[in-house]
Amino acid sequence: MRTLRDNVWQRCGISWIWDALALSQVTQVDAVFSLRQFLQTVGHWSDDLPSNNGNTLVVAGLDACLDLLIPNEAEQWLDSVIKPAILSFQDHYQSDGALVFWLPSAQGRIKANSATDAITWHCAHPYGQELLDFGRILWGEASEYPQEILLSNATKPAGLFHKRIT
Repeated sequence: MRTLRDNVWQRCGISWIWDALALSQVTQVDAVFSLRQFLQTVGHWSDDLPSNNGNTLVVAGLDACLDLLIPNEAEQWLDSVIKPAILSFQDHYQSDGALVFWLPSAQGRIKANSATDAITWHCAHPYGQELLDFGRILWGEASEYPQEILLSNATKPAGLFHKRIT
Protein backbone atom coordinates (compact mmCIF):
# COMPACT_ATOMS: atom_id res chain seq x y z
CA MET A 1 0.00 0.00 0.00
CA ARG A 2 1.26 3.46 -0.82
CA THR A 3 1.97 5.87 1.99
CA LEU A 4 1.18 9.54 2.27
CA ARG A 5 3.42 11.85 4.30
CA ASP A 6 1.85 15.02 2.92
CA ASN A 7 -0.96 16.86 4.72
CA VAL A 8 -3.20 16.92 1.63
CA TRP A 9 -5.65 14.69 3.55
CA GLN A 10 -6.37 17.73 5.74
CA ARG A 11 -7.69 19.77 2.78
CA CYS A 12 -9.38 17.35 0.38
CA GLY A 13 -10.55 13.80 -0.09
CA ILE A 14 -11.91 11.29 2.37
CA SER A 15 -9.92 10.01 5.33
CA TRP A 16 -10.42 7.53 8.12
CA ILE A 17 -8.09 8.36 11.03
CA TRP A 18 -7.45 6.74 14.40
CA ASP A 19 -4.46 8.70 15.66
CA ALA A 20 -5.17 11.42 18.26
CA LEU A 21 -2.33 13.61 16.98
CA ALA A 22 -3.75 13.47 13.46
CA LEU A 23 -7.15 14.46 14.85
CA SER A 24 -5.65 17.42 16.72
CA GLN A 25 -4.02 18.65 13.50
CA VAL A 26 -7.38 19.21 11.80
CA THR A 27 -9.94 20.05 14.47
CA GLN A 28 -10.88 20.89 18.01
CA VAL A 29 -13.28 18.64 19.86
CA ASP A 30 -16.17 21.11 19.80
CA ALA A 31 -16.10 21.23 15.97
CA VAL A 32 -16.47 17.47 15.46
CA PHE A 33 -19.80 16.41 13.97
CA SER A 34 -21.60 13.36 15.24
CA LEU A 35 -22.51 10.83 12.60
CA ARG A 36 -26.13 11.88 13.09
CA GLN A 37 -25.27 15.56 12.39
CA PHE A 38 -23.33 14.54 9.30
CA LEU A 39 -26.21 12.49 7.91
CA GLN A 40 -28.68 15.31 8.62
CA THR A 41 -26.42 17.74 6.75
CA VAL A 42 -26.33 15.67 3.55
CA GLY A 43 -27.75 17.80 0.76
CA HIS A 44 -27.63 20.94 2.92
CA TRP A 45 -23.90 21.61 2.85
CA SER A 46 -22.67 24.99 4.06
CA ASP A 47 -20.09 27.13 2.30
CA ASP A 48 -17.52 26.75 5.08
CA LEU A 49 -16.60 23.59 6.88
CA PRO A 50 -16.25 23.73 10.69
CA SER A 51 -12.58 22.70 11.03
CA ASN A 52 -9.13 23.48 9.72
CA ASN A 53 -9.89 27.05 8.61
CA GLY A 54 -13.03 26.01 6.74
CA ASN A 55 -11.38 23.11 4.89
CA THR A 56 -12.40 20.04 6.87
CA LEU A 57 -15.40 18.25 8.33
CA VAL A 58 -14.55 15.70 11.02
CA VAL A 59 -17.20 13.09 11.83
CA ALA A 60 -17.22 10.77 14.86
CA GLY A 61 -19.39 7.76 15.56
CA LEU A 62 -19.07 5.55 12.50
CA ASP A 63 -17.22 2.86 14.43
CA ALA A 64 -19.81 2.80 17.21
CA CYS A 65 -22.62 2.37 14.69
CA LEU A 66 -20.79 -0.48 12.98
CA ASP A 67 -20.41 -2.18 16.37
CA LEU A 68 -24.16 -2.07 16.97
CA LEU A 69 -25.09 -3.77 13.70
CA ILE A 70 -24.77 -7.39 12.72
CA PRO A 71 -22.19 -7.72 9.93
CA ASN A 72 -24.53 -8.15 6.94
CA GLU A 73 -26.66 -5.19 8.13
CA ALA A 74 -23.48 -3.14 8.64
CA GLU A 75 -22.37 -3.82 5.07
CA GLN A 76 -25.78 -2.89 3.71
CA TRP A 77 -25.87 0.30 5.81
CA LEU A 78 -22.38 1.34 4.68
CA ASP A 79 -23.42 0.84 1.06
CA SER A 80 -26.89 2.40 1.20
CA VAL A 81 -26.42 5.23 3.72
CA ILE A 82 -22.77 6.08 4.36
CA LYS A 83 -21.38 5.81 0.83
CA PRO A 84 -24.12 8.05 -0.68
CA ALA A 85 -23.47 10.60 2.08
CA ILE A 86 -19.74 10.56 1.30
CA LEU A 87 -20.46 10.94 -2.41
CA SER A 88 -22.78 13.88 -1.70
CA PHE A 89 -20.04 15.62 0.29
CA GLN A 90 -17.48 14.87 -2.39
CA ASP A 91 -19.72 16.14 -5.20
CA HIS A 92 -20.53 19.35 -3.36
CA TYR A 93 -17.02 20.33 -2.25
CA GLN A 94 -15.09 18.75 -5.15
CA SER A 95 -11.42 19.24 -4.23
CA ASP A 96 -12.09 22.08 -1.81
CA GLY A 97 -12.93 20.11 1.31
CA ALA A 98 -11.81 17.15 3.36
CA LEU A 99 -14.13 14.68 5.03
CA VAL A 100 -12.42 12.94 7.94
CA PHE A 101 -13.95 10.07 9.89
CA TRP A 102 -12.55 9.79 13.43
CA LEU A 103 -12.35 6.08 14.29
CA PRO A 104 -10.45 5.82 17.59
CA SER A 105 -10.72 2.02 17.75
CA ALA A 106 -9.73 1.42 14.14
CA GLN A 107 -5.99 0.95 14.54
CA GLY A 108 -6.50 -2.62 15.64
CA ARG A 109 -9.59 -3.22 13.55
CA ILE A 110 -8.85 -1.91 10.06
CA LYS A 111 -6.56 -4.28 8.24
CA ALA A 112 -4.92 -3.81 4.87
CA ASN A 113 -3.96 -6.79 2.75
CA SER A 114 -0.56 -5.80 1.38
CA ALA A 115 -0.90 -8.07 -1.66
CA THR A 116 -4.26 -6.75 -2.83
CA ASP A 117 -4.65 -3.44 -0.93
CA ALA A 118 -8.04 -4.73 0.26
CA ILE A 119 -9.23 -3.06 3.45
CA THR A 120 -11.31 -4.95 6.00
CA TRP A 121 -12.96 -3.99 9.29
CA HIS A 122 -12.89 -6.49 12.17
CA CYS A 123 -16.34 -6.65 13.71
CA ALA A 124 -16.94 -6.28 17.43
CA HIS A 125 -18.04 -8.99 19.83
CA PRO A 126 -20.04 -11.20 19.38
CA TYR A 127 -19.07 -11.12 15.69
CA GLY A 128 -15.34 -10.72 16.34
CA GLN A 129 -14.39 -13.41 13.84
CA GLU A 130 -16.19 -11.67 10.97
CA LEU A 131 -14.83 -9.02 8.62
CA LEU A 132 -16.55 -6.26 6.68
CA ASP A 133 -15.14 -5.66 3.21
CA PHE A 134 -14.73 -1.98 4.10
CA GLY A 135 -12.74 -0.99 1.02
CA ARG A 136 -14.91 -2.75 -1.56
CA ILE A 137 -18.08 -1.25 -0.08
CA LEU A 138 -16.84 2.34 0.29
CA TRP A 139 -14.47 2.76 -2.66
CA GLY A 140 -14.85 -0.44 -4.67
CA GLU A 141 -14.62 1.12 -8.11
CA ALA A 142 -12.24 3.98 -7.37
CA SER A 143 -9.33 4.18 -9.75
CA GLU A 144 -6.74 4.33 -6.97
CA TYR A 145 -6.42 2.45 -3.73
CA PRO A 146 -6.25 4.36 -0.45
CA GLN A 147 -2.97 5.53 0.97
CA GLU A 148 -1.78 5.09 4.54
CA ILE A 149 -1.40 8.45 6.27
CA LEU A 150 1.95 8.74 8.02
CA LEU A 151 2.57 11.78 10.17
CA SER A 152 6.10 13.19 10.10
CA ASN A 153 8.62 10.77 11.60
CA ALA A 154 5.89 8.21 12.32
CA THR A 155 6.32 4.51 11.65
CA LYS A 156 2.68 3.50 12.20
CA PRO A 157 -0.16 4.74 10.02
CA ALA A 158 -2.44 7.41 11.49
CA GLY A 159 -5.23 6.56 9.06
CA LEU A 160 -6.20 6.02 5.46
CA PHE A 161 -6.70 8.63 2.74
CA HIS A 162 -8.58 8.41 -0.51
CA LYS A 163 -8.57 11.38 -2.86
CA ARG A 164 -11.87 10.52 -4.54
CA ILE A 165 -14.20 7.55 -4.42
CA THR A 166 -16.68 6.52 -7.10
